[in-house]
Amino acid sequence: MISFLIFPGLLFSVICGMIASFIDRKITARIQWRKGPPLLQPLYDIIKLFGKEIIIPKSTSPFAFLILPFLSVIAVALVGSLNGVIVKNSIPSFSGDLIVAIYLMMVPGVCMILAGGISSNPLSMLGASREIKLFISYEIGFILSMIVVIIKTGGSIRLLDILDWQVNNLPLIYTLSGFLSFIVSFFVVSAKLGIVPFDIAEAEQEIIAGTLIEYSGAALGMFKLSRMMMMFVYPMFLVRLFWYSSTGSIFVDSIIFVLKYIVVLLLLIVLRNTNPRLRVDQVVRFFWKYIILIAVVAIYLAGKGV
Repeated sequence: MISFLIFPGLLFSVICGMIASFIDRKITARIQWRKGPPLLQPLYDIIKLFGKEIIIPKSTSPFAFLILPFLSVIAVALVGSLNGVIVKNSIPSFSGDLIVAIYLMMVPGVCMILAGGISSNPLSMLGASREIKLFISYEIGFILSMIVVIIKTGGSIRLLDILDWQVNNLPLIYTLSGFLSFIVSFFVVSAKLGIVPFDIAEAEQEIIAGTLIEYSGAALGMFKLSRMMMMFVYPMFLVRLFWYSSTGSIFVDSIIFVLKYIVVLLLLIVLRNTNPRLRVDQVVRFFWKYIILIAVVAIYLAGKGV
């Protein structure tokens, strides 16, 4: 319970997620020749939203409308708890926790789909329709990339065993199949985060806020908070799963881990600021034609031991 609520769960993920959101917004502002927000701006935004009134559409279920943002936050916090932080044995591990982590990472996307569907707004339903297409497109590639990890580590579906394998051999990203799988997972994570060029479900210039158009106050704040947490938890998941290493020193490992995480975060920010938003058909074509193909090639290479 302490691991879920404080470290490395909910509270820790919230703090680190806000810092990651600040870094994202600050670098984006600098690229656009703006000053950017102060360090505590993400916290100010959440406090402001939590202080506003929640307006619930008359034609929807209040319980379903309000429970979805909470489920999104809880799912992301659980992923953070399952993955730990830096030290590979910082949390208890169990057989199949990789499958549980994959499942939990799907929950925020499902919550967004349901949130748009039950809001009874034409634009929110359009956003939900787009989110469904996006969800179906990237999840298959993500599962295939996880199959590569399982094959490379001798069929292990336990996160601690995967980390041990990388310590005893080499990080998966240094193998050809592991690198291709990392590329696939990287684009999938950017789509899960809903950042450009995969922000079709909440396209401001097209459908205002899409799936979240009817959300306000603390309910909207919870969805925003889950996105901030995902900015920390999901790149951390990629680092631990593909790029984990250990020198035996907690201090050195901590520095190396943070640097690797920053590299992945910066790559996400660069992707966001160097590409326009894709159309729905372009997103589907990108994942089904290229990403899934790369994932299949990675599985073949992993089976050959490459």
